[in-house]
Amino acid sequence: MIQRLASAHYVHLKDTSTPGWTPVWSQPENICKDLLVTAGLGVCGYNSICNIRENARPTCSCPAGFTFIDPNDHFSSCAPNFAVSCDEAQRNYTSDLFTFEEAPSTDWPTSDYALLTPFTEQQCRNSCLNDCFCAVAIFKEGKECWKKKLPLSHGQTGWYLSLKALIKVPKRNLPPDRPMFPPPNGKDKSKKDKLFLTGSVLFGTSVLVNILLVGVICLGFYWIRRSRITGKLTLHQSEGFTKLQSFTYKELVEATNGFTEELGRGHFGIVYRGMISNSPVAVKKLINNLMQESEKEFRTEVNVIGQTHHKNLVRLLGYCDEGHERLLVYEFLSNGSLSSLLFGNPRPTWAHRCQIALGIARGLLYLHEECSTQIIHCDIKPQNILLDDQFAAKISDFGLAKLLQMGQSLTHTGIRGTKGYVAPEWFRYLPVTVKVDVYSFGVLLLEIVCCKKNIETEIINEEAGERMLLSDWAYDCYVDGVMEALVEGDMEALSDEGGKKLKRMVMVGIWCIQEDPSLRPSMRKVTQMLEGAIEVPVPPCPFPFMRM
Repeated sequence: MIQRLASAHYVHLKDTSTPGWTPVWSQPENICKDLLVTAGLGVCGYNSICNIRENARPTCSCPAGFTFIDPNDHFSSCAPNFAVSCDEAQRNYTSDLFTFEEAPSTDWPTSDYALLTPFTEQQCRNSCLNDCFCAVAIFKEGKECWKKKLPLSHGQTGWYLSLKALIKVPKRNLPPDRPMFPPPNGKDKSKKDKLFLTGSVLFGTSVLVNILLVGVICLGFYWIRRSRITGKLTLHQSEGFTKLQSFTYKELVEATNGFTEELGRGHFGIVYRGMISNSPVAVKKLINNLMQESEKEFRTEVNVIGQTHHKNLVRLLGYCDEGHERLLVYEFLSNGSLSSLLFGNPRPTWAHRCQIALGIARGLLYLHEECSTQIIHCDIKPQNILLDDQFAAKISDFGLAKLLQMGQSLTHTGIRGTKGYVAPEWFRYLPVTVKVDVYSFGVLLLEIVCCKKNIETEIINEEAGERMLLSDWAYDCYVDGVMEALVEGDMEALSDEGGKKLKRMVMVGIWCIQEDPSLRPSMRKVTQMLEGAIEVPVPPCPFPFMRM
């Protein structure tokens, strides 16, 4: 009798008293390793691991945190016992809820979606923990980090694999994800379960608590209705806000001469020049046809700037909250926006550019670490950096800013910012941290170095015959050692001392625009590197996902 399993052959003699099958020869010798597939299942099912035992027959097992879909078929696929996807159910699961189970000499070679190198094991772990797509990280040869996403295919284990699999599992039991493979009846009971749970909670709640809850809801509706009738916007009465001056709309109409001299436009309003007590001011008038959005922006901006005080932040002097009118009064900065200076002619001196970059970094450091409420600006770009008469940089326009609560380090929110400066994690449903500002600063830093716009520049990739982003071009120039191309022969920037600063600023910029947020430095470290207080290590390629 002969049994065939894939290409392996076994024999069992009828006249022997020894039960079972005995291998005579097999081809290939190790079917787990040698089965030629570029994608798909492999010998075992999805998310499983193939292993060759002593009798040369393959066996399948599930990795930590996974179980067979069909418990009676150990060649079936495995499904995770917890959520590891990037759908709506996963977005509230932060990296501190997960850990790793190590599986030596185990790999799923056809499930890679990112290679990060050179990477330490700790960097590999951090990158996978902060990436909701990453289900397994493979650490190989002491420097390579291969990130893998579900479904995992062609899994195998064996002494011939000189690597380590880091399987991401929850530290405690998490709600199960939607099944990767639907049950036979095709019905999803999650909605029914939720309804049942909700009903149980309601019926199990005491009558007194329900009465109190109804009372609170009614009181809430009353105050909402009252606030709408009065037309007033309730603001956060922080210590900083109470020091702001309240203006009438008529006073600001007179101060701006009827809003005649426009200084610039933002996301939700127009900025006009004005005079108050013989001192120039900038008055931001929010657009009325975006009332809901502009009121939110008004509240955010007053709350944020009203409680901050730093030489690299624009100072808010007062506000107007009258009827449907929402206006903000700022200090006037005589040299306008960085955008006008940076992309105009002639270009600012190298010394001024270095001073401006350091000032922006210090302002962001204050927002991220030194302010009483941690603030993510969310829209760092040249148009939102203003310059005083000494060309000192001041961060402005906090309308899109995100405030974090005490002890909170990340948040989930819709995409904010401006094209060309938005960090990749906004588009990957990852938790947003202060590292989105670090990314935007990195793009801005490279613009300050080159005096070119990131997405509207005429840099041409001659080999590919296409335009390049400034960040791509700057990295290529750094790798090729042609830093002079970035500053177009600016002798001040290329002098002995200037050349050191040039290389340092470019390297810091490359670190800041890393696609992996965990690799980006904090603004404290950025500031220290720009100041020359600490060495800048050699940065890796910031676009590993796009250059594979």
